[in-house]
Parts: sequence; C-alpha cells; structure tokens
Amino acid sequence: MILTILLLHLLLPGNAQLSLPNPPIQPQSPDAQRSGNLPSSNRVSWRNSSALGDVPPGGYYDAGDYVKFTYPLTYTLTSICWGAIDFGKGYDLANQTAYLDSMLRWGLDWLIAAHPDNNTLIVQVGDPSIDNNYWGGDQNIPTPRPSYQIDSGQCSSPSIGGIFCLLFPLFFPYSLPNEYSDTSSPASLTNTTYASTLLSHAVELFTFANSTLPLQTYQTAVPQAASSYASSGYTDELVLAGLFLAAALNSTEYHTAALSLYRNASLANGNGALNWDSKTPALAVLGLQVSSAVAPDAVGTWQAEAERYLDNVVDNKSNGRLTKGHPKDITCAWIIVLPGDSDSASLNPALNIAMLMLHYAPMATTKTKTSSYETFAASQLAYTLGSNPMSAPYINPHTALASGGTDIGAIDTSPPTEAHVLYGAVVGGPDKNDRFWDIRSDYPQTEVALDYNAPILTLVAANVLSNSADPFYTRLTAGVYASKRPSGKPCDAAFPCGHHGLSLGGKIAIGVLVPIAVLAIGLAAWVVSRRSRRKRV
Repeated sequence: MILTILLLHLLLPGNAQLSLPNPPIQPQSPDAQRSGNLPSSNRVSWRNSSALGDVPPGGYYDAGDYVKFTYPLTYTLTSICWGAIDFGKGYDLANQTAYLDSMLRWGLDWLIAAHPDNNTLIVQVGDPSIDNNYWGGDQNIPTPRPSYQIDSGQCSSPSIGGIFCLLFPLFFPYSLPNEYSDTSSPASLTNTTYASTLLSHAVELFTFANSTLPLQTYQTAVPQAASSYASSGYTDELVLAGLFLAAALNSTEYHTAALSLYRNASLANGNGALNWDSKTPALAVLGLQVSSAVAPDAVGTWQAEAERYLDNVVDNKSNGRLTKGHPKDITCAWIIVLPGDSDSASLNPALNIAMLMLHYAPMATTKTKTSSYETFAASQLAYTLGSNPMSAPYINPHTALASGGTDIGAIDTSPPTEAHVLYGAVVGGPDKNDRFWDIRSDYPQTEVALDYNAPILTLVAANVLSNSADPFYTRLTAGVYASKRPSGKPCDAAFPCGHHGLSLGGKIAIGVLVPIAVLAIGLAAWVVSRRSRRKRV
C-alpha cells in the first residue's frame, strides 16, 4: 500500500534532529519522477533508468505519466529555490541540504541541456497523445518520444520569454550571500561556478527571446504543448525576473523597470491563485523583499498590495471560500478553495497561498497580521497532513510509475493496492466539501505532479525552524478514513456530472490585451511598449 499522506515524507535517519523532535524533511518524492540514467544514490529503489534516448535525457517526468515540460518545471524549481533562500536553514537542520542540491541540479542540469545553443530551447519531450494511452512501468515507455523546440527558424521564437525569465531566480541559492536574511539559503549549497553557468544560459535565452518581435506565448511555436500547459501570458514572469535581477545586482534600475511593468500591466488588485501559469500573487511579496534592500521608497507600494491580497484570504473576502473545517480546531482544519483553480488539485492553490503567507509574515505591518498569516499557513499544512474532516491519508495516487499496473482499462483494480510507496507525493486533494474518494483513476483528486510538491517543501522547511511538535499524521488512527470515505463517485473532470470547472490559472487561459514593458537583462535594454495577452487574476 502506498502511504501518500500529502506531506513531505518525514523520517528519522541515523541521527536525531538537534533539539527538534519532529523528524527531518526528506524531499524524496521528486526522486520518483526522475528520468534518464539514475545514479546509485537515487533514494527510490524501485525506479529504473529510463528514456535514455530522449533529447535531452534526464530531467523529471511531470506528473503521473512520462512527459517532460520545461514551462511548469521552471516554475516548480523557482518555488523551491525561493523557499531555500528564505528557509534554507530548515534543510540544514534536517540534514537534507545535500538532497536539496541533488534535487535541484537534476532539474537544472536538464534545463541547461535543453538549451544546447544560443538560439534553441527544448520545451517538451514526449507526446501526450501517445503517452496518455500507456499505463505501466518505466521499462516499456512507448515511443516515439519527440522533442519539441523553439529555435531561430520560427517566427515566434520570442515565445520563450516566459520561460527564460524563470531561469534567473534558479541561480540564487547557489550565489546568494548568507547575509540575505536570518534564514538564508544553506551555505553548503553555494557554488558560484554553477551559479554563473545558470546565469549565462538565462542571459543567452533573453537575447534569443528578443531576436524577433512581438513577444508571444510559447505554445504559439509549439502547439503540442497547448493541451497540457498552455501559458496565458508572460508579463508576470517578466516582472518576477526583473525583481530577482534587482536583488542579484542590487539594482534600483531593474526594480524600477519591474515595478513600472507591474503597474502598466495592471497586475495589482487580483485575488486569483498562484500556480505554474500565474505568478502574479507572488510578485508583491517578492517585490517587498527586494525593495527593502534596493528601493526603500517603493516598500509601501508592494506592502499594501501584498497585505491586500493576503488579508482578503484571511478575512474570507477573496474569490475563494473556506471548506467546512475550523481553523482553531486542530483536529479539523480547513482549506481555501478558489473557483475553477480548486476544481482540480485543490491542495495546490491552498498550499501556494500558505507558502506566500510564510514568506511574507516576518515583514507584516503589525504583529497581529504576522500571527494571522502564520496561523492560516499552519492550518493549510495541518489539513494536508491529515487534520481534515475525513482524517485522511490518501492511498491511491494516479501515477503509472508507482501503481504496478499495466492495464489502462482497469486502473482502479489492477493491482488492488499500489505496488510502491511514494513518500511525500502530494496528490490533487479533496473537493470543495472536503470529500475525497481516493479513486486511482480520478486524476483531479489523486494525480501527483512536480508542482504539487513545491510549496509543501517550503512549508515544512519553515516548520522545522519554528515548530517542535510532531506532524499531525502521526496521530491518525488506522481505519478512521475508511469509516468516512464517501460513497459513489466524485463530480469532476474524470467523472463528469454535467458541471465543468474552469481552471483560471492552469488549464484554460482567458486573455485580455494589456500594455507591457519588457525588462532588459544583462547588457541589453528592456524592450518597451509591447502588448501581450494576459488573463486577469
């Protein structure tokens, strides 16, 4: 039986964790998603080397299948890197810094290989139309496995703009000085040579991205990606990159450019989700962190927007609603659900918001706000770790890698129980009424994905620094979930019942024309006065 308790698996290695009784973090789930020639150090013993003929080999399978996507991978790694910057000492205390390094490099090295020359970027490996018809282990992955790239021969080559921007924050954990914050990235992760390599690739991609105008979303050049990870725009990524650049170079100029783009694109005053497609909710939080160091006059602007967004969530005035648990009852927490975005993978928007709360809480304008943000974040983590109305752990994830089955027509019953344990794999999550059916074929609730795991890594790393209590799942009683498991079938994309949710920040993009100014990087100047399609969040 697989024990996917929706958590970053916490196990005691040989030595106990200093004075904190809760066991150290182990970012083990991504090891199960690795593609390519696996090293002997890979911690998932039942995985095999696979897809060695991919161009390029290596990297991570995106979810419960065998396709690799550059766009969501860069977001996932960016999220983890940000957490390593702000809460990196949590990895140190848990003796997991070496594994964090290994996990990041497995993805970063693949991104470097996916950029084989100045004018080429591979954005997808594998064909979902082929892959989605296969259910089985990693030794019989169907072929062909085409690679889809953007290169100088395409008129829409600048569509990589949204992807290249996300490469800039990825060099931070390897280059950031320890004085960045009280919980700076682990010193043992610093590698200036590797950081320089990452930065070099990012600058080269920027030059390529601006070789032809106007800028466009990447699926314009690679329509095969549209069915899985269509980007609704790249303005938010441009602002994100500009803010990280301002921090890296201690540059008021880049901060000013990022803030101007943020304003001109009307990215403020939204209440949407943070996810692989929409980074907008994170911009004000990051903007405050950066402006505190390089542009003090802008602190109030970023702070007001960050607290407006977070306060709306805490005060239940955002687009979302709360499930029926209660935040003050540790035995029955709740999560926030956002229309559309929470219809599939409900835990992801909730955990991403919780992650933002912890990034921001130390900078809040009052102690009351700090406390409210930390309490809210704790409730989302507690819910995920089993403090929910169904007292769940969830045991049947939708993943071809771990199921042990080979019959795509009998996913739910063959085999009756999962063949392998996915420690720490975050599944999609329950519906808006806290109900979870735990059906293997119900991918909106049970699929695992790289980006689902990203926020919980940060949440648990932060928790290691501040909380000595054992995680809630250690208190769960065997058989409780079985007594509460709902009958029948869910109402979602896998089991339609006449209602179809719209994922505002993920599956479907709603575009509106907005003016943008594109930030310049390195020796180039930011390109100005462009227009892109950007969904309002």
